[in-house]
Order: sequence, then C-alpha cells, then structure tokens
Amino acid sequence: MLKMNLMTPLLIALAVVAVLLAIFWTQSVMAAPKVGNQAPSFDLFDQNGKQQKLADYAGKWVVLYFYPKDDTPGCTTEACSFRDDYYKLRALKAEVMGVSLDDVKSHKEFAEKYSLPFPLLADTGHKTAKDYGVYRSYGIFSVASRQTFIIDPEGKIAKHYASVSPKTHSSRIIKDLQALSKNP
Repeated sequence: MLKMNLMTPLLIALAVVAVLLAIFWTQSVMAAPKVGNQAPSFDLFDQNGKQQKLADYAGKWVVLYFYPKDDTPGCTTEACSFRDDYYKLRALKAEVMGVSLDDVKSHKEFAEKYSLPFPLLADTGHKTAKDYGVYRSYGIFSVASRQTFIIDPEGKIAKHYASVSPKTHSSRIIKDLQALSKNP
C-alpha cells in the first residue's frame, strides 16, 4: 500500500506535464499553405539589414527554407549545401532564402562564418513562420521547424517539403526545380 501511495503523486505529475506539453504543441502547430495556393507574403530583414519582401521576387522561383537555429549542426549542413549548390540554383533562375527565428546579428555571424551568399531572414516576430505553418513552441522555447517551400514565379506554392534531410535537400530541390520549370 505504501508503494502505491508514493507512485500516485509521480503519476499525477507526469500526467500534468503530458497535458501541458500537448496544450503547448497544439497551440503552436498551424497548417502550412497548400501546393497551388498563393504563398504568404513576408517582409523581413536579412543578415545585412536589408528589407526582403516576397513581392520583390515576383517572376522568379523562390526556395524559401526554414530552419531551427543558426550555427547548429543540421542547420549548418543544410545552409552549406545550399551555398555549394547556389550557382546551380541560380542557373535555374531560383532565389534561395533561409528563415529562422534568430535575429539579424546572429544571421550575420552565421552567414559570414560559412560564406553564405544568399539572404538569411530574421523572423523575430514569428509571423512568417506561423503563416507558413512551421512555427513550433515548446513553452518558453520556440523554433521554425525544418521545412522548405518552392514558390513559383506567380507567387504560388509549387512544392512543400515537410520533411527535410539537411545533407541531400539542396540536390533534391535542384531536381525538382528542373522538373517544375519544364512544366508550364
């Protein structure tokens, strides 16, 4: 009987934690825009303090990739893969932009450290991550989940990658852009 009485508070505490995590997770997950729908607009500053708007890229393919945190292993691998394939992507008339919840200063340090030639957008207000359904909040900790959207020249979502492998993602994007740009 004594053993059961000691376990009861622990079980109650675990149940409360599980319920709180479920509440935070449920509140933080929003739907991503569907393929074929208009891409949500954004107006964010890049690592150089330059304002970047989706509208400025009308008529171009845009690879908008979201990632959790500057200078972490998976995010560095992914960013450097895009860097290494940057000219192949530009040859396909595509612009690459990374987005995380980090600030401009963090993006600047990250971009300089790894010689990233494309804009890293600071979504410190979380609006863009929420609009694209990639915002995740775990209580006091929040991130943009690793997902990518290809936006076509008309500003519509052409492809959504809800699951991304940092090592191979850039080459997959190139193959998909080649196929997408052949289909009017």
